[in-house]
Amino acid sequence: MYLRDITEIDGFDDLHQPEGILKELQEHAAALYGSEESFYLVNGSTAGILSAVSAALPEGGHILMARNCHKAAYHAVYLRNLSVSYLYPPLMEEYDILDGMTPDQVREALEREPDIGAVLIVSPTYEGRIADVRRIAEAVHEKGLPLIVDEAHGAHLGFSGDFAENSCQAGADLVIHSVHKTLPALTQTALLHVNGNRIDRALLRRFLHIYQSSSPSYLLMAGIDNALQYVEEAGEKAFTDFAARYRKLLADLAPCRKLRFLPLEQKRQDIGKLLISTKATNMTGKRLYDLLLKKYHLQLEMAAETYALAMFTVNDTEEGYGRMLAALLQINDALDAGETGEVIDGGYPGYPPQVDPGDQISLARAWDRKKRYVPLEESAGCRAGEFVNLYPPGVPLLVPGERIVPQLAEDLRRCLEMGLKMQGLEVEENTIRISVLEDGT
Repeated sequence: MYLRDITEIDGFDDLHQPEGILKELQEHAAALYGSEESFYLVNGSTAGILSAVSAALPEGGHILMARNCHKAAYHAVYLRNLSVSYLYPPLMEEYDILDGMTPDQVREALEREPDIGAVLIVSPTYEGRIADVRRIAEAVHEKGLPLIVDEAHGAHLGFSGDFAENSCQAGADLVIHSVHKTLPALTQTALLHVNGNRIDRALLRRFLHIYQSSSPSYLLMAGIDNALQYVEEAGEKAFTDFAARYRKLLADLAPCRKLRFLPLEQKRQDIGKLLISTKATNMTGKRLYDLLLKKYHLQLEMAAETYALAMFTVNDTEEGYGRMLAALLQINDALDAGETGEVIDGGYPGYPPQVDPGDQISLARAWDRKKRYVPLEESAGCRAGEFVNLYPPGVPLLVPGERIVPQLAEDLRRCLEMGLKMQGLEVEENTIRISVLEDGT
């Protein structure tokens, strides 16, 4: 690949001032997704989220943001010194995950807080829940505001009748796609789309120059082009076959009595996100994750306490589906017979707790303040000094400045002891420590 790792030589254009081949490729991406303008991203969806939020709001502005946003959105809030009001998507208690945001929630929040300057939501969520973006966009546009959609996990949407429409088609102003998550492309490839006149596009380009490398990788840009070419040339059959294989997998798993699977809903659950709930068993999601990896050599996407998540794409083979089916049926049979598992002392769902709006301090102010580390069991009542999250998916369970409640401290301890991948906690000599603000007021 190093033989093709060129730079901005004659005939190969410049991503930061495209006038030739890269301009044509970005115009092609826009036509494919139904946007007015599209930008290649080589710093991942992270660069797209940072640029979108920065361009949509002035420094010190006020954003209405889904609390299940990726940590990159919080970094944008920090960098632009924004004030934040949070939207909490409905909880799907049967599966311990957050559902897609509803239009009514957005509309009510905008009525309560008239100084909001932009709205940011996630759709699909990490677990594949899809919001009614079209109606949400209508609610946001009624107030004359821009809607940003982190659609990192939805680069395939809109390309098949088996999928929901993408957020460009649904009327969002700024949409971010991770090409590498659900299309065949190299890691770190992404797209940013823009529509309408609510976004200053010159300002958007400025922030893209800031947040992206001045030496963009031609390997990554070629990978985006290849992925979109694949969609055009082979996508119709590939996506149809993909949907059929996934539906068959769910049908074949229907006899399971212990393991439960998030069903497909028309346009509200994304195909390919296999959420495996262990709530009806005595097995944790982490135990299931480890079992599938070590015994069956199947790598899942993530684990939480009461579920594990597998992700299928167009590149998964019949053999892969067959191996997953056989493994899950065998594990379910063993659970039926009481041969495997461990007792769960309650269930931590892995979503952020609601915070008291009246007890919030700004992220920018909190993250820059002096901090100290305390044992986790002594942290209740303190304000967090750093982000704490499961990774993946990278949704903060604690944001700097948020108050740590006793139940959350206990949940974090249990998750870490269970072996879940936690960022933001330290373990020294069997003591779990967390960063808190020195002055917790």
